[in-house]
Amino acid sequence: MTSSLDWIRDAAAAREKAGLVRRVSAYRPGDVVDLAGNDYLGLRQHPAVKDAATAAVETYGTGAGASRLVTGTLDVHDELEAALVGLTGAPTALVTSSGYTANLSAVSTLADAGTLIVSDEHAHASLIDGCRLSRAAVTVNRHNDLEHVAELLARRDTPRAVVVAESVYSVLGDTAPVEDLVALTAESGAILVLDEAHALGVLGPGGAGLASAAGAWTAEHVVVTGTLSKSFAAQGGVVLAAPVVRDHVVNTARPFVYDTGLAPAAAGAALAAIGVLHDHPELTVRLRANATRLAQACGIEVPDGAVMSVPMPGPHETVEAVARAAEHGVRVGAFRPPSTPDGSSRLRLTAHAHHTDAELDRACTVLAGLVPTPV
Repeated sequence: MTSSLDWIRDAAAAREKAGLVRRVSAYRPGDVVDLAGNDYLGLRQHPAVKDAATAAVETYGTGAGASRLVTGTLDVHDELEAALVGLTGAPTALVTSSGYTANLSAVSTLADAGTLIVSDEHAHASLIDGCRLSRAAVTVNRHNDLEHVAELLARRDTPRAVVVAESVYSVLGDTAPVEDLVALTAESGAILVLDEAHALGVLGPGGAGLASAAGAWTAEHVVVTGTLSKSFAAQGGVVLAAPVVRDHVVNTARPFVYDTGLAPAAAGAALAAIGVLHDHPELTVRLRANATRLAQACGIEVPDGAVMSVPMPGPHETVEAVARAAEHGVRVGAFRPPSTPDGSSRLRLTAHAHHTDAELDRACTVLAGLVPTPV
């Protein structure tokens, strides 16, 4: 007798055979050098950040209590948005419940059936889902290929266009030509949606991001999204944009309108983390120095930011390497299809500002024994 769930069991068996199974398991830090997480500045355990989260709960309670358009906008949300504007130089900020919903909100509301979206082939899943939600025509450009973007924009037969990219790509760790993208979209009459999840707090002046470094805020067609879960050690997302765009998102973005506001503890923690970064700009310097050491140990190109990617022969070898690293007290990420945009399998490493020299020595020794020798 067949079951309506047989196709799910077949899919699970196929994943197992291909070495693509993923499981949820509790992470117990212990004596582990974490090169897999995204606490880039090491602020999750910072006393000021934890105290701010606790204080927000004492003041506002455990949840926002409603959509932000009802009673779910709290003073701490307004303060956080002001701090994000101060950090980045953006005209306005709109805090959302996650980085994923920030991308869904921005892309889905800035494009419609009369829009062509040109999306980088390495764009994050949340950007891709935003494209789908918009119901716009979508075409994919070759990774970081400006000429291809220009060609696709020139051929469009729609009245509007949106270009979607990441400033620092989440798997390979390479950076987009942000300044050129800003100029190209301005010339083409297109909106640029730039995901800065891996750049905010890491790159640009004072951690302001690459859009700020490129002087993008002089142009109202640039929309930046980001997360509060990486450098800012909390949870949540943000849309940074011109006032007219913020108002449009507030009024039309379903992932924002129908979502409960960001939890007070997360908002308070992120606000405090921005303050710590402001007072300790050396954190970003330390982070990039640590990234340089790790990249050199793996024999790969030194990244601009925190994310590094080490090519592996296949998914089985990737999982085995992660297990071997764990045996030696080093945690690294296993990125396999469909998480990798180019269909390859990779070790994904992330540098952190709080790693000590001794921890880096240990990690580099372990990594040197895992990385395949180039042919």
